Amino acid sequence: MPGIEGNKEIKTIGVLTSGGDAPGMNAAIRAVVRRAIDQGKTVKGILKGYNGLLNEEIIDMDKRKVSDIIQKGGTILYTARCSEFRTLEGQQKGAEVCRKHGIEGLIVIGGDGSFQGAQKLSALGINTIGVPGTIDLDIACTEYTIGFDTAVNTAMEAIDKVRDTSTSHERCSIIEVMGRNAGYIALWCGIANGAEDILLPEKYDYDEQKLINNIIRNRKRGKKHHIVINAEGIGHSESMAKRIEAATGVETRATILGHMQRGGSPTCKDRMYASIMGAYAVDLLCAGKTNRVVGYKNGDYVDFDIDEALAMKKDIPAYQYEISKALSR
Repeated sequence: MPGIEGNKEIKTIGVLTSGGDAPGMNAAIRAVVRRAIDQGKTVKGILKGYNGLLNEEIIDMDKRKVSDIIQKGGTILYTARCSEFRTLEGQQKGAEVCRKHGIEGLIVIGGDGSFQGAQKLSALGINTIGVPGTIDLDIACTEYTIGFDTAVNTAMEAIDKVRDTSTSHERCSIIEVMGRNAGYIALWCGIANGAEDILLPEKYDYDEQKLINNIIRNRKRGKKHHIVINAEGIGHSESMAKRIEAATGVETRATILGHMQRGGSPTCKDRMYASIMGAYAVDLLCAGKTNRVVGYKNGDYVDFDIDEALAMKKDIPAYQYEISKALSR
């Protein structure tokens, strides 16, 4: 296993979840705890992310505490945003809290913002490993992030239901899915649900007239409904629906799926991948590594330097986008 060498042998490992919750986080927590204990380590759970670290909301973890959680959505450690941890003083306090509680190694399950915190702690002498937990699939160093598979399946099933009523009433439906500024959930659902239009932050030119023209053209061809998948990064679905109805004369409704996409029992894929990633993070700490992010690339579990990972850029794959356009016609 490559990577920056840590400061010393790890005896106590801390684990926290940070940022938005994602289905499968509990599977990763379970794997961290059980793998670490099997390696002879003590495990501390940090509640409410970096906010809980600064407030010393730290509990002892054992195998019993992570029994019967792999099938549960959300995170048993809870999660929160923490503006204080973005400051140098907050980061230094976090490192001191880790040392006070004997935490030599910390596993951070979250997104790129969470990894920035892990990066700072590593520079302050706390061995840190990041595990990608976000439904947005927006971390460039990995092809998979914990929670995406469950979220996209939840959204797909909901869109199928909206399509049924949209067809019954011969409507245009604008369905807004999550993803922050990334369009992966929208792209996948657009293809999987057979949407007529897919609006992605990475690709949308904000030429609404083209969308209107497509709706009118499809109606003239005899289409009885029109599904538009709109990414959260574009948003404004309600006002968009009003403008489209006024321009086309077609009844248009907006549905914002919202936080239902974050919840629910994780899929088999999210449980499996999260479990392997959590265990892999423990193995990295046990090997004396720090400042690493676990990833999944080309069918294998790998790790990257956090600095390198945060500097990577990710875009919608050109071929997938081309096919989404071709299949929607």
